[in-house]
Amino acid sequence: MQFISNATVELGALARVGLRQVWGVEHRSFTPWLAAHLDLLGEAIDIPLSLKGQETDIGTFRADILAKDTATGQAVLIENQLERTDHTHLGQLITYAAGVRAGVVVWIADTFTDEHRAALDWLNESTPDSIKFFGVEIELWRIGESQIAPRFNVVSAPNVWARTVTRTVTRTVAPSVGSKKERAFLFIANYQRQHEGAEPTLETIMEAVGCSQGAASNYRSEYRQQTGEVVAVAGMENAQHPA
Repeated sequence: MQFISNATVELGALARVGLRQVWGVEHRSFTPWLAAHLDLLGEAIDIPLSLKGQETDIGTFRADILAKDTATGQAVLIENQLERTDHTHLGQLITYAAGVRAGVVVWIADTFTDEHRAALDWLNESTPDSIKFFGVEIELWRIGESQIAPRFNVVSAPNVWARTVTRTVTRTVAPSVGSKKERAFLFIANYQRQHEGAEPTLETIMEAVGCSQGAASNYRSEYRQQTGEVVAVAGMENAQHPA
């Protein structure tokens, strides 16, 4: 594998963006954005979603988003919180879910406390398999002055849904956001964060970014140089892609 000299490559740095910097008022900004991008959330929890309503009245209360699982027809209740989870939103989540008899319940927050994550895990263990509870953290990232990219990170899910690899989705707001290299660097960084430093395969990068095998190899090599890693991969690449 041919490496490019560090002196000839200009690379950007990943930067976390605060949720409130982009979505100041939850019901006026974040809820409408999420309602228009349910496909991103659907990919994260592996459920096809279609919108039924925003700020939907449930008795004397109002739910952030009501959607439908298009595969099963089940009602999907989505509760948003752009801060650390709290008991108030947990109570609202259960109350609203009961009101619409939701089969899928999704709590989205900036950060989940251990107690609230454990509460969702307990609900999944204690309720019928026909009812699913998801805890999803949302993050915002950018590289340099590129547009901001959202990332959904599933932190609690039903046992029947969970796999050996935690599902995460890193997607740009629109296909034109950032270059493929920027999107590849962001994907690799997030992947390593979730998998204890392990590198994604070329096939994984190709699928996430929409690039060729050669481009994926170059992106991964350049990312190693940026992070100062020295990895002997020639033998591994030959084993993964035999002639």
